[in-house]
Amino acid sequence: GDPSHGPCTMDYVLQGFDQFVGTPYVYPTSWPEDYIWRQALSLFFIVNLGGYALYLGFGSLNYYFLFDHDLKKHPKFLDNQIRREISVACNSIPLMTLFTLPIFVAEVRGHSKLYDNLSEYSWQGYCLQLFGFLMFNDMLIYWIHRWLHHKALYKHCHKVHHYWLVPTPFASHAFHPLDGFSQSLPYHIFVFLFPLHKLTYLLAFVMVNFWTISIHDGYYAVPKFLETVVNGAGHHNDHHEYFNYNYGQYFTLWDRIGRSFRTPSCWLGNGP
Repeated sequence: GDPSHGPCTMDYVLQGFDQFVGTPYVYPTSWPEDYIWRQALSLFFIVNLGGYALYLGFGSLNYYFLFDHDLKKHPKFLDNQIRREISVACNSIPLMTLFTLPIFVAEVRGHSKLYDNLSEYSWQGYCLQLFGFLMFNDMLIYWIHRWLHHKALYKHCHKVHHYWLVPTPFASHAFHPLDGFSQSLPYHIFVFLFPLHKLTYLLAFVMVNFWTISIHDGYYAVPKFLETVVNGAGHHNDHHEYFNYNYGQYFTLWDRIGRSFRTPSCWLGNGP
């Protein structure tokens, strides 16, 4: 987008917040809608609220309707684990939002390649962007995740997420804030390098949260014909238990390339 486009390049959620809440009830008239500090404050509130809603909402639904509660009988399941997972996540979400805030502000001020009108590209072009977004993120998250397991970084950052050897859906966001931020970076980097439709980007934010929860639920719902391609809960359960395998986010491709792929123990009948 071109920064000269002004408010029309602003994120849809921010526009809605300004229209129904920010302008009539919150901000003084001396703070116009495109005032950078107003945008930053609004985004901090919106992203936090959205983060908590997606985490607690999807997490609770998943926990009550999909999660295998027999996993709580596993000898490696911790005392008060669910309460501890939720506590870590809820303390980390505001800091992860704060670290990401400058990027969100740059995006809504038109400095990214996000665009409004689907007619700017053909359907083939749109599908290529979507495919590129998925593969770009999968590749970079694999390597970021793997680097977070390096002994120089692991104990200072990623170890927090590995307290949960038998995770629940509430472990999905239970990260050290820098860990969560670093693994979210590829999503933001992409839209500064390549075009992507704004609504698609917004929906991707929701789906990423849903997917992150789903790979921590112990519910092995990946269709049989995709099991060798998609990195599901079975793969990620083994990652939590054995640490040095199955770093992938969506697919098994980079684990196979990086020789870190492990066939899920649950497929072999000897895992949770």
